[in-house]
Amino acid sequence: MTDPYAIQPSELDQLPDRDPEETAEWQASLDAVAKAAGPHRAAYLMRRTLERAEGNGIALPKLLETDYVNTIPTAAEPSAPGDEALERRITAWNRWNAAAMVTRGAKHGVGGHIATFASAAWLYETGFNHFFKGKEADGSGDQLYIQGHASPGIYARAFLDGRLTEAHLDNFRQEAGGNGLPSYPHPRRLPWLWEFPTVSMGLGPLSAIYQARFNRYLTARGIKDVSQSHVWAFLGDGEMDEPESTAALALASREGLDNLTFVINCNLQRLDGPVRANFKIVQELEAQFRGAGWNVVKSLWGNAWDELFQLDTTGALVRRLREVPDAQVQTYQTRDAAYIREDFFGKDPALVELAKLLSDDKILECFHLSRGGHESRKVYAAYKAAVEHKGGPTVILAQTVKGHTLGAGFASKNANHQMKKLSTDEFKQMRDLLELPISDAQFIDGVVPYGHPGADSPEVRYLQERRAALGGPAPARRTHAIAPLPSASEKAFASFDKGSGTQNVATTMAFVRLVKDLVRDKETGKRWVPIVPDEARTFGMESLFPSLGIYSPKGQTYEPVDRDQLMYYKEAKNGQILNEGITEAGSMADFIAASTSYSTHGEAMIPFYIFYSMFGWQRTADQMWQLGDQLGRGFLVGATAGRTTLTGEGLQHADGHSPVIAATNPAALSYDPAFAYEVAAIVKDGIRRMYGEAAPGEDPNVFYYLTVYNEPIPQPAKPAGLGIDEGIVKGLYRFNTAESAGLSPAANAARIQLLGSGTAIHWALKAQQLLAEDWGVAADVWSATSWTELRRDALEADAALLRGEERVPYVRQALHGAEGPVLAVSDYMRQVPDQIAQWVEQDYSSLGADGFGLSDTRDAARRYFGVDAESIVVAALAQLARRGEVKATAVKEARERYGL
Repeated sequence: MTDPYAIQPSELDQLPDRDPEETAEWQASLDAVAKAAGPHRAAYLMRRTLERAEGNGIALPKLLETDYVNTIPTAAEPSAPGDEALERRITAWNRWNAAAMVTRGAKHGVGGHIATFASAAWLYETGFNHFFKGKEADGSGDQLYIQGHASPGIYARAFLDGRLTEAHLDNFRQEAGGNGLPSYPHPRRLPWLWEFPTVSMGLGPLSAIYQARFNRYLTARGIKDVSQSHVWAFLGDGEMDEPESTAALALASREGLDNLTFVINCNLQRLDGPVRANFKIVQELEAQFRGAGWNVVKSLWGNAWDELFQLDTTGALVRRLREVPDAQVQTYQTRDAAYIREDFFGKDPALVELAKLLSDDKILECFHLSRGGHESRKVYAAYKAAVEHKGGPTVILAQTVKGHTLGAGFASKNANHQMKKLSTDEFKQMRDLLELPISDAQFIDGVVPYGHPGADSPEVRYLQERRAALGGPAPARRTHAIAPLPSASEKAFASFDKGSGTQNVATTMAFVRLVKDLVRDKETGKRWVPIVPDEARTFGMESLFPSLGIYSPKGQTYEPVDRDQLMYYKEAKNGQILNEGITEAGSMADFIAASTSYSTHGEAMIPFYIFYSMFGWQRTADQMWQLGDQLGRGFLVGATAGRTTLTGEGLQHADGHSPVIAATNPAALSYDPAFAYEVAAIVKDGIRRMYGEAAPGEDPNVFYYLTVYNEPIPQPAKPAGLGIDEGIVKGLYRFNTAESAGLSPAANAARIQLLGSGTAIHWALKAQQLLAEDWGVAADVWSATSWTELRRDALEADAALLRGEERVPYVRQALHGAEGPVLAVSDYMRQVPDQIAQWVEQDYSSLGADGFGLSDTRDAARRYFGVDAESIVVAALAQLARRGEVKATAVKEARERYGL
């Protein structure tokens, strides 16, 4: 019979054996162990041998999965400092108040989550008492990404600490009247407490990785030494299903981010049921993280299991734990000892004998209560191992019971995520379990009371002393009193006012040229953070490589292939550019970290992230909401914009809708500039508003979205006249009239107003000429730099009128008295220019590139969508014909003349 484990000849050809006899002896030894002690013993010895080899630095493939036991055995646990009894009482108060807050809110129907914090309480409390550094600590303190559904527990702790009152807790999820608490971590809603929004699941882990990396970037560039800051991300095992959760694991390992720890609360449940009903999520995650190069610490079982493991002389217990699926582990949590004896221990004769040595109480203690994530010493040991590990990130897989301490009605029940309240009897059972001094008399009219030991109690003093020792309250967000950044040189902006003459320049290139000048500024140049997802050459940014360098923690350990070229590929430890590879999500996470550095680290940075416009809002709009929620500031630049300007690429690259998506985000100021001088004016105003002196009533916590085009054209000079810059920023100004364009219309000529944005203004200008020369119609051309900002201003004016204030929308002011109807056009779907229709006093119509994109030349694509100059002429004549200002036959004549 052929030995299935023997090395086959083909393998020997690849791996020549210099001592076949020695190899045969090792194989024979393994065979002997397997025969005498069984295959499980043989596997055990092999695992231990591989671990020893790894520990001795012998190059072998890493063991991706270990036994279903704690990484740190009880005998190796460090002694936890502090007063464990006091910490237990603090945790009990926080558990109580978190459940009370959600239950009291349930009468208003506002919802809330109880079970998540109940399972994770010790994961947070151990960190707050011993590890999480506050804002007064070295550098900027630690950055905490709190699991969104655990927010009631964080509020409960802030209540115990005196940072929140009962009135706050009673306004959980009730913000409209003021003094309320947002449902989840929302910095925009509670900016003194929350630093990072995390409840859009998957974005927290991704952002935490890039935050840890950005901390390294700030230190390496000499902006601020934040090497003592540690990033902690608290995640759910179900959350790890999100692709963003694991998208950047390799980056964290590759760059050795030992300033980062993931804490995954493995309560084995997602919202509807088990995370891995027929499998084991902990083992899956361990293999995934180890394979990505992370240090993995498993904290699965509490001290009650020590006796069982000591009795497991055959390894049968460990084998059984490895094979029981997660859903069955949940079932054990809800069943009696007899069931567990039969179903768990009864599967193996050795376990049957082991179980005879255990009382029913012991079995229930182990299977109902004792988990690594519920014992402070286990959690402390895991955290200590994480912060002391060097050379790479750590993930802690802590097993817990969802709904722990909330009673049998909650613990491990599939529906507990949707269970919003406890009954009075359940609260009294919880009170007795937690040993809290709350009397029955305090339940007035069936309303559960909040509990507080007193501002001068040992618990509160201890909590505050621990936080003082660690650098102040946490979580906390700081609004630093940062001096406005000095204005950049006016020369950088003014150079675009004169235009490009006969030189063809795309607005994408104009933006890059502007940035090249701004990063040279002595005062603010170092604060620019260029971010690009492996498309720098597409956008003409390769010239920045040698001057700014691409950030890499290793610098440049190789000789670049283009070393002899002027614009060679240069990486540097203090590089300024973040070139992230093909990851829009990673680039956005970079942007978020940089755009909020003014708060996180007290250092204002000016990020600009340039990307194919089609692959920005469409792919990562959720992160842009996260950016707005986190009060980020900076410039998002959608390059190669528009439905028709990217020749040949086709449907998946043809962006006809990003301004529509951007318009849904209140923090996004969306602009579609047509000319280089407009780009310069918008960037200049953005720097002033976000980083300089914001005007009264202006919110600096915004970000700008600029669409720029890859279509090279001569850039005109800025028109003379007052109010041009104001019009550019507000969203509309008159670029020229038929008269100023030198078209000399007749005195009684029909007139129309053509509004265009972005590249569409060039079709409007050509249409202006055709209307005059072929049809005797006078057209004025307006540049609509922001349809969205015009609409927002109009909405504010409407709201003011309802308050009894007289205010006219800017778009109506600008167009007031303009003769004739209005025809608006853009390289986007008609919905974009139609945003302003109801506030235009003239007859209004629009053209746009609705539908799917297609591969073709620019001219053909524009004719296909009906937005080219000739199509604009026909649409303009149709409007005028309806008003009786041109002959009705002119429309048909124009269609025939232009071949439409």
